[in-house]
Amino acid sequence: MRTFLFIGLVMAGMGVPALAQDASPLKITGSYRVRAEGWKWFEGQGDNQYLFLGNIAKFSLARDHQSWDWQAELAAPFLLGMPSQAIAPAPQLQLGLGGIYNGANDRRSNTGMVFPKQLWVRWKALGGDERQSLKLGRLEFNDATEVVPANATLATVKRLRIGHRLIGTFPWTHVGRSFDGGDYRFNSGRNHVALVGAMPTRGAFQVDGWGRMNIAFGHGSYTRQTGGGANAGELRLLGIYYHDWRGVLKTDSRTVAARRADAGDLRLFTFGGHYIHTAPGAGGSWDVMLWGMGQTGEWGALAHRAWSTDLELGYQPKALAKLKPWLRVGYTRSSGDDDPNDGRHGTFFQMLPTPRPFAMTPFFNMMNSEDSYATLMIRPHKQWTVRGEAHVLRLTSARDLWYQGGGAFQPWTFGYIGRPSGGARRLANLYDVSADYTVNGNWALSAYLGFTDGRAVVRSIYPAGDNTTFGYLESTWKW
Repeated sequence: MRTFLFIGLVMAGMGVPALAQDASPLKITGSYRVRAEGWKWFEGQGDNQYLFLGNIAKFSLARDHQSWDWQAELAAPFLLGMPSQAIAPAPQLQLGLGGIYNGANDRRSNTGMVFPKQLWVRWKALGGDERQSLKLGRLEFNDATEVVPANATLATVKRLRIGHRLIGTFPWTHVGRSFDGGDYRFNSGRNHVALVGAMPTRGAFQVDGWGRMNIAFGHGSYTRQTGGGANAGELRLLGIYYHDWRGVLKTDSRTVAARRADAGDLRLFTFGGHYIHTAPGAGGSWDVMLWGMGQTGEWGALAHRAWSTDLELGYQPKALAKLKPWLRVGYTRSSGDDDPNDGRHGTFFQMLPTPRPFAMTPFFNMMNSEDSYATLMIRPHKQWTVRGEAHVLRLTSARDLWYQGGGAFQPWTFGYIGRPSGGARRLANLYDVSADYTVNGNWALSAYLGFTDGRAVVRSIYPAGDNTTFGYLESTWKW
């Protein structure tokens, strides 16, 4: 609240003639997104087949001054027709995202809210140095999106396969999240430093996005561009400190009694980075991505030690130039906990991500998971992008849980769901296709259809039906 009052005082200076002389015109923008989601979740003791409508409207005011700028944005999410019977007893739990939205909003079928999505001031040329800037207030931040490479291939790899993995605004949900804090940048061309300290807001699945939670993180990254033109690369080093002192029941593989007895804080340090590179090759161009993280710290009363890795290879052949095909294969693996009773927590913790880019049907994430996948993307026209994917999913440890979720979104729940493995590792195979069509500069359409073939882990929890089908139609209008 103090941050908002401070920003309000600064913005009150907009009418001062001395400031108005170097200001650009007031920029008024907005957007409206509507998505009809259809779910047929694994067969459980509840409503696993349903359709609901998710909407979010945004309205923004912004002004750019010579030495500083500001933005104020309101968001109005509203959900219609959410299923009221899509939550089953453990271990089946929420039967698709409709059950998660319904449970997060007091079991209401229709709900909505208006709240400040962004409200910040940024000082440019900090200390007289054009390379520095500082933003304070309620802002948006997505890990690994601090720098957009000049090379189009690298920029796309970062946007689709790296950004949002650990810290993200979760924009695919019908509410999203923001952060209250500060964002410092130093940019000297090839080298970029970002320092961010903030607290996440409520939101994501809960339409009330007003308040903060007792969670904070400090994020520091160094990014360097290498090479140039068609032979370019990027190196990024990263460190994140994450502290959760809400005292809520943690989701991990210990017994309920052991977890209830442990109200200790999460104090985690994540460190690592990525390297991406693209270069011309025989008959086309190649790209490679290496991403890896280690974690240490305290998981309540337990010591925390975990890791995650991802290796991907892409190829864009010159053949079939009209379709512009892009084939990618990859392998991701994140640690799980092999022994819930050894005093150490070994499950990689994804913190506050946007999991959907890496799980297009979002029934899994990067915690205790192993994902072997292939993607084919074609771009037959500048307005069209069509993508198909296939994933073979396993749990890293059969003694740990099958995890789902994208991090904390309200003060009283942990933010992740954990279901037992049934002593198995084979989770599911996922096959999907998506299409995006840009009608014009203001209007875009999207469609998605995914089929999940559940394996041993899923069958142990949903013996009556081990397949999921998820699809949606989406329209986004901006002005």
